[in-house]
Amino acid sequence: MKAILCKEYGPPEKLVIEEVPTPEPKKGQVLIEVHSAAVNFPDVLIIENKYQFKPPLPFSPGGEVSGVVTKLGEGVTKVKVGDRVIGSSGWGGFAEELVLDEARVTPIPGEMDYVTASAFLMTYGTSHHALKDRAHLKPGENLLVLGAAGGVGLAAVELGKAMGARVIAAASSEDKLQVCREHGADETILYPTGSLDKDQQKALTDRIKELTGGQGADVVYDPVGGDYSEAALRATNWEGRFLVVGFAAGPIPKVPLNLALLKGCQIVGVFWGAFTGREPARHQENLKELMTWFKEGKLRPHVSRTYKFEEVAQALNDMAARKVKGKIVLVPSR
Repeated sequence: MKAILCKEYGPPEKLVIEEVPTPEPKKGQVLIEVHSAAVNFPDVLIIENKYQFKPPLPFSPGGEVSGVVTKLGEGVTKVKVGDRVIGSSGWGGFAEELVLDEARVTPIPGEMDYVTASAFLMTYGTSHHALKDRAHLKPGENLLVLGAAGGVGLAAVELGKAMGARVIAAASSEDKLQVCREHGADETILYPTGSLDKDQQKALTDRIKELTGGQGADVVYDPVGGDYSEAALRATNWEGRFLVVGFAAGPIPKVPLNLALLKGCQIVGVFWGAFTGREPARHQENLKELMTWFKEGKLRPHVSRTYKFEEVAQALNDMAARKVKGKIVLVPSR
């Protein structure tokens, strides 16, 4: 089988495509023929040795796939050969075939195609866990989503609407904000890219307060970090919840903790991957709710482009440059 390999840390151009042996499923594992593999921001970080997980070299990046089960290891009962599934791998997904523990595969609803399936679980799972389990978002509350046109951000916009919130989407271009409006955003904020000076930070804070009647956001969903975090935290309502989801802007912010004291607000970490392993029963409940909402048409994953395996460097560079709206996926060239 063909696999995209990281044999040395560095930029996407260092990745290579090679023939490697097809893996054999062991006890409790399944072999999946990969039809589509989503590209996520952690894929950019992991090949540069900047991610919290550091698989030994060489490895394939790629944390989520969709495909067909082609072989079962001993004792597998959750799926059978021929089943269409989503696979959550952490890494290893940029390959034509992939072995996973059966606990890490999820059946695909009949209404969902392979490309959509590969782009669904990580973003919607992360954002659903963030808003439901960590923020306890309530109907009628003001939800501010930073980086709202990205994968997890756009999922948060849709989920916020499904949960009855008033959603304010913030992004760096008008075309990104248009996508947010198409997916349910009630209000939008255009902010500049890159580092923000003090005036730009204050302008962002003031705009958030203006759109919330001077009260501030009840929940802030922040997958961006950098200079945007403090500006948004300053615009958090009394007893608000500030969700730390990621740091797509690069720098990990160092915020003044007196802001949490003055606002009586919570700064809450979101680590969906750890949650799925530590609380599998709650994860399965959340997954059922997400699939129900998809079938009801409340969730409409936005895949802006598909790439061939040979275009993996371009796909990852587009992701790193924050050019992506919604999700992008790789499709093996069989």
